[in-house]
Amino acid sequence: MDKPPVSVVVITKNEEENIAECLKSAGWADEIIVVDDESADATREIAAGYTDKVFIRKMANEGRHRNWAYAQASNDWVLSLDADERITKGLADEITDLLKGAPENKVYTIPRRNYIGDHWLRYGGEYPAPQTKFFLKNEFRYEEVEVHPRAFSDGSCGHLKGDIVHYSHKDIADYLHSLNSQTTLEARKWYRTGRRMSLGHAVWRALDRCFYRRLLRKKAYKDGIYGLAVAVFSGLYQIVSYLKYREMFRQDKGS
Repeated sequence: MDKPPVSVVVITKNEEENIAECLKSAGWADEIIVVDDESADATREIAAGYTDKVFIRKMANEGRHRNWAYAQASNDWVLSLDADERITKGLADEITDLLKGAPENKVYTIPRRNYIGDHWLRYGGEYPAPQTKFFLKNEFRYEEVEVHPRAFSDGSCGHLKGDIVHYSHKDIADYLHSLNSQTTLEARKWYRTGRRMSLGHAVWRALDRCFYRRLLRKKAYKDGIYGLAVAVFSGLYQIVSYLKYREMFRQDKGS
C-alpha cells in the first residue's frame, strides 16, 4: 500500500529520549526529514534508524531554521513536528483520507494535547489550542525571529480533528527550565527589534494572561494544581521577560 505524499519534518536538539517514539508515529508518511541543531547526544544516530534524511544545521534563528527545514521536503504537503510530539492514528488516517481527494485548503491547524509528565492539561487554553502544523510548503512560512515566530500563509486555512500528543515537559522542574530559556529569548527579541516595554505593560500582560485568560475565561483551575501552576507561570513569563529585557539595556549602557 502506497504511503500518502506527506513529508514529516522534525526539528531536534539533544532529543535522544524522545526522537524514536516521535519518528515511529510518523512511519505512515512517505518521507521523514530530521533537521538537527548540532546535538551532543545520540539523537542523529537514533533518527538514522528511521530515515536517511538527517541534516545537521545550527539554529541561530527559529523562524529561519524552520523555513529552511520545510524547504528540504520532497513532497508539497508538510507536517511539522517537534521531537516531543506524537502523531495519533486518528490524525494519520484523517490526513491520508484528505489527500485521497482534493484538499479545499492550503493550510490546516491540528489540535494538540499538552502534557506535564502524565497529566493532560485540558483547560486554561491548553486544549485544543490548534496549531498550524500541516500545509503546502510553498504557501506557508514563519516570521524569521528567534522565539515564538508568527506563521504566515497566503492560502485558506482548514481545521483537522485528529490530535497531536505533546509531551511538552517531563515534570515541573523541566517546565521551569524551559521558562527560563524562553524568557531569555523573548527578552532578546524585544531588545533586538527595538520594542519598548514598560513595567506597567508587563504587569498588565501578566495579569491578563494569568487571571483573566487562563483562570477565569478558560477555567485552568479545572486542571487542579497543574492548571493553577501553568496559569501563574504564564503570568511570570511576562515579568521575567521584562526583567531580563531591562537588564540587557543596562548592560548595553554600561559597556
